[in-house]
Amino acid sequence: MEFKLKQASAILGVPAKDLQNLVQLKVIRPARRNNYYWFNSRLLLEAKVAFYLKASLGSSSELLSLFTATLSRSLGKDDPKKRGFVSLRSRPVRSGQFIEIKIPVAGLARELEQQLPQAQAHPDFPRGRRRSGWQTEIRRAFEDAATQMGEVSVQELRGTLREFRNGRKVRPEVTAVANSALKTA
Repeated sequence: MEFKLKQASAILGVPAKDLQNLVQLKVIRPARRNNYYWFNSRLLLEAKVAFYLKASLGSSSELLSLFTATLSRSLGKDDPKKRGFVSLRSRPVRSGQFIEIKIPVAGLARELEQQLPQAQAHPDFPRGRRRSGWQTEIRRAFEDAATQMGEVSVQELRGTLREFRNGRKVRPEVTAVANSALKTA
């Protein structure tokens, strides 16, 4: 199965702009036909891993591109769900110690498989004109949200927004585990 960018972003559970940024930075390289990017299950997994690494390590786009290319080569034609974990090793300097990152590829592939129905919920509309009735849909959605919220003051609303924005700024937790069994390759 192949999906357009908007459908792929719905499956991955990320904003379409974030996925588009990965494509523009050449972290992932989907096929392009008729001015649309097309994502297959392999590219979805690569994007999922890239978002996983970015969220957990805060990696730059250059490193994400290198990691996803290495991951793609290491997976080959195998079914990712049978792999379990994939270990990526990086050595910043030729004579230095390497770091190893274990990625739960099988778990990420299963998550993607469960999220495939999300593509049906997010149809990809053609560019240009908006569909008829979109303003009424938005108005109804806002009215429903307003009735669910009830009596909320401006200060409470601002406080909630502030908490949400501050929560997004939290840096990922990185831990180190000592293991004397690691050998340099």
